[in-house]
Amino acid sequence: MKKVTVYTDGACRGNPGKGGWGAVLVYRGVERELSGGERETTNNRMELSAAIFALEALKEPCEVELVTDSKYLADAIEKGWLAGWRFRGWRRADKKPVLNPDLWERLYLLLQKHTVTITWVKGHAGHPYNERCDALATAFADSL
Repeated sequence: MKKVTVYTDGACRGNPGKGGWGAVLVYRGVERELSGGERETTNNRMELSAAIFALEALKEPCEVELVTDSKYLADAIEKGWLAGWRFRGWRRADKKPVLNPDLWERLYLLLQKHTVTITWVKGHAGHPYNERCDALATAFADSL
């Protein structure tokens, strides 16, 4: 299985507002940058979109280290919240509906395809790839 490192970030101008996401995929020293966004969205939707589009860009099942500054994304996967939400029909333990179930479902299916480990990094703390993803995300949001 190919080993790929995926760096992601999301940004929003207003919350909700114009949003962007950025991702950098690194495989054997080769980098591929991706970005996108929406005119009316939230920061959390952009964080999820970054991970989804990056994983969808992989042409075959891979071993992926997903590096994110989003505790929302990292905790949902690492702490098993995502699996529980899906099991309960996209409801949290307190029975309230989960936000962004459309994106969580897409991500869940991608996590079944790839072997993914999560690495959380502090945002805006000088991590070169996190800063690059932030620049991609904010540039896309600003272009809308």
